[in-house]
Amino acid sequence: MSKKDIVRTAMRELFEEKDATALDRYWAEPYVQHSPNMPNGLDTLRAALPSLRGFRWQPEHMYEDGDVVIALSRVSGWLPEGDAAIADFFRLENDRIVEHWDVVQPYVPADRTASGNPMI
Repeated sequence: MSKKDIVRTAMRELFEEKDATALDRYWAEPYVQHSPNMPNGLDTLRAALPSLRGFRWQPEHMYEDGDVVIALSRVSGWLPEGDAAIADFFRLENDRIVEHWDVVQPYVPADRTASGNPMI
């Protein structure tokens, strides 16, 4: 399984299927979180699951370079004001996610962007 496939499966099982056991299969401690609103550790992800309603992660583009996977995605159910465009960066060790960065913006449809181009 490629690292992209690991991330895609991990995110689907954990966040869409709400299967907390995915943390045991696809993540590892120490889990380093660079997102400004989340502390380190897998307990944060575990605690976030029940509060996510209608969460949907739709990766449009995924790139793999060594131990890093980058996903450019449209996400529902993360921002209270609507969908988000998210660039996620995952670092894997021994095929387990051990580090995460993200850049999150409110999603704007292409017909409302200054360039007319889609965000993802």
